Amino acid sequence: MTKMAICTGCSLLCQDIEADVSEGRLSKAKNLCRKGHGHFQASFSERTAPMIGGKEVDLNQAIARAAEILKNAKSPLLFGWSNSTLEAQRVGINLAEKLGATIDDTSSFCQGSLMESILSGNLPTCTLDEVRNYADTSIFWGADPSNSHPRHLSRFSYYPRGEKRQKSYEEERTCLVVDVRMSATAALCKENLYRVSPGGDAEFIEAILSVLEGKIPRVGDKKKMIELGTMFKKTEWGAIFPGLGLVYSLQGNMEILERLLARLNEITVFKVVPMVGHFNTRGFYELLREKTGQVNRVSFQGGEIAHGPEQNVMAAARSCDAALIVGSDPLSSLPFGTARALARLPLIAIDPHRSLTTDAAEVVIPSAISGLEAGGTAVRTDGVKIEFEPILEPGLPADEQILKRIMEAI
Repeated sequence: MTKMAICTGCSLLCQDIEADVSEGRLSKAKNLCRKGHGHFQASFSERTAPMIGGKEVDLNQAIARAAEILKNAKSPLLFGWSNSTLEAQRVGINLAEKLGATIDDTSSFCQGSLMESILSGNLPTCTLDEVRNYADTSIFWGADPSNSHPRHLSRFSYYPRGEKRQKSYEEERTCLVVDVRMSATAALCKENLYRVSPGGDAEFIEAILSVLEGKIPRVGDKKKMIELGTMFKKTEWGAIFPGLGLVYSLQGNMEILERLLARLNEITVFKVVPMVGHFNTRGFYELLREKTGQVNRVSFQGGEIAHGPEQNVMAAARSCDAALIVGSDPLSSLPFGTARALARLPLIAIDPHRSLTTDAAEVVIPSAISGLEAGGTAVRTDGVKIEFEPILEPGLPADEQILKRIMEAI
């Protein structure tokens, strides 16, 4: 039987996946990129089992033990969330409030400052469908979609025939890359690669602003920078896709990027669409902001909402006394000092797959894979809400169901 599926392998949430399901198992899928293929293949391998202290137990026992640890903790940390549905994230935020816990995700040290600027309206944004239909210039800044979002160029930003851009990349679209290296995406448009030195993006933006004001830029190849300014001025409808390279380089200073977009929009139309990674990263930003006014790093301790550097996962790992990790592997992705601090805690890991974090956890609770074995809602990287149904029989509860049971047991 062929079913239409949505891929939750990245934040593009591709909706055109044709999945063949035979005897309850996935046998073949069409239209997947290599990342999506790996995600779908993961339904077969390295699945977790309910564990307490390294010994396999009944699922109910694992959930009861998780609730006991969190109930007895004085300052728990709830971390992860980007690979969970909106429904699970909402329960997680309510659980953090009930526990007086700190809740955070990876945006503390990546895209958080960019998303704050977008959600607050300081950076103009749009949908990817608008990019496909209208954009004649796409700028990948500190991003390499050929590896991070492999179908971005083909579905939305460079190769597709849009409502207005019928001639696509051959005649009507230009792709630019601003990066410190020759990335796979940059190799597609070498003539429009603008190399910056590590940490030099703010200077590069100042140079663009100078050119737009008719001044000679102080940094870079002056001739090429003037050509870039001319290209901006000739753009009818442009989109900038900032990645981690730009965000890390600016070190939270979004004001200079906001200045650039304000100036560009005095000349023509330019929008910003973030290049967030996991399938529902943006959903967590939006839900937490709706509840607390912040996109990350929130503490509910003492019934009050606190936000700041001391609430991020790297600080909280050293001060909390238990941690619930949902759909994330911080022990392999966070700095060594933070990972070591987390590993010393009673860890509870809710995850479909085995990881370094599940191996170190006191309690492991296996969950269904969103999009394959569990339905729900997610927010695409451009802010569009996408609903999906499972295509496989789960056999395991979804994150939302597990979190609700933990909440009820506390």
